[in-house]
Amino acid sequence: MPLEKLAFDYSQPKTLRIKLSGDWQITAGLPGIEEVASQLCAHTDIQKIYFDVSQMTKWDSGLVSFVLELIKDCQAKNIQVIREGLPQGADKFLTLALKVHGNVVPHQIVGESFVNRVGGGIIRIMQGMCLLIDFLGEITYAFIRFFTGKAYFRWNDFITIMKKCGADALGLVSLISVLVGIILAFVGAIQLELLGAQIYIADIVGIAMVRVMGAVMTGVLMSGRTGASFAAELGIMQTNEEIDALKTLGVNPVEFLVMPRVLALIIMMPLLTIYADFMGILGGLIVSTSMLNINPIEYLNHTQTAVKLNNLWVGLVHSLVFAVIIAVAGCLRGIQCQRSASGVGEATTSAVVTAITCIVIATAIITYVCQVIGV
Repeated sequence: MPLEKLAFDYSQPKTLRIKLSGDWQITAGLPGIEEVASQLCAHTDIQKIYFDVSQMTKWDSGLVSFVLELIKDCQAKNIQVIREGLPQGADKFLTLALKVHGNVVPHQIVGESFVNRVGGGIIRIMQGMCLLIDFLGEITYAFIRFFTGKAYFRWNDFITIMKKCGADALGLVSLISVLVGIILAFVGAIQLELLGAQIYIADIVGIAMVRVMGAVMTGVLMSGRTGASFAAELGIMQTNEEIDALKTLGVNPVEFLVMPRVLALIIMMPLLTIYADFMGILGGLIVSTSMLNINPIEYLNHTQTAVKLNNLWVGLVHSLVFAVIIAVAGCLRGIQCQRSASGVGEATTSAVVTAITCIVIATAIITYVCQVIGV
C-alpha cells in the first residue's frame, strides 16, 4: 500500500522525522500529504520536519511533487521543512519549483474597494513617471558624454540599427503612404466634385501629408516595427542577463545599448517622413490623373503653391518628437522586461501601445501649439 512508504518518528521534541522507503516513482503509486497533515494535526507542537531516505530505492518527479505539496502546506502552518536529507537531484528540482512558485502573481482580491483600486492605480502611475524621468535623465547624460567624445558604443551596431530603421522600412512606408494619399484624394474628391473644384485635391493631399499625416503614419509604422524590435531585443538581453553582464564589466547599458537606438531613429525618422510625404503626394496624383482627368503638371504646380515651407518644418518637428517617443518607449519597456518568455511578449506589446498612444497625444499638443503661434 502507498501509506507503507511513510513512517513517522517523534523521538526528538517538536520535531517530526518522515522516513521514506521503497519505490517513490509515479508509476509505483505514491501516498498524498493527507497522512502527514493528519499527523501534524495530532501533534500541534511540531516546528520542524526532517526526511530519512536511507530505505528509499528509486525516485522521480513523484517524490518532488510530494515534498513540494508538503512544503506549501507547512508554510501556512509556520512549520519549517528541512530538505538536507533528500537526494541531491531532488533538492535541485525543488529549488527550481519553489522559485517558480514564488514568482506566481497572486490573483486580484475580488472584494477590493474602489478607493483601493484607484489609489493603487495612481501609485503605479507615479512610479511609472518616476522611472520614465530617471530613464530620460540617463539618456540625457549619455548624450552629453557622446557630444563630449566620452561615450562608448560600437559604431558597427549603430550603422546596422540605422539600416534597420531606415532602408529596411522603405517598402512598408511606401505602401502605406501611397494608400493614405489615395484615401485623402478620394475623400476630397467626393466634396470638391460638387463644386467643380477638383484641382484643390492637390492642396488637401499636399498640406495634409507634409504637415501631419506623413509623420503620423510613419510614426505608427515605426512603433509597430522598430519600437517593438527594440523592446524585444533588450527584453531578450535582460532575460539572458546580458545587461547585468555589461554592468559587471563597467559598461553603462543606456550608453551602450539605448543611445545608439535613439540616435539612429532621430536621424532616420525625418528622412522617412520626407519620403512618406512624396509617396503620399504621388498617391493623390495617381487618383487625380487617372480618375478625375486632372493634368499632372497642373496638379504638381498646385501642390507646390499650396505647400509652404512652414508645413514642412512642422512635419519634421513631428517626426523628431515621434522618433524620441518610439525609441524611449521601446528601450524602456525592454529594460524593464521581466525575465521570462511572457515578460518579453508583454514588454513588446506595451512598447507599441505606449508609443502609439504618446504619438497621438503629441500630435494633438503640437497641432494646438502651432495653431496658437500661427504657424
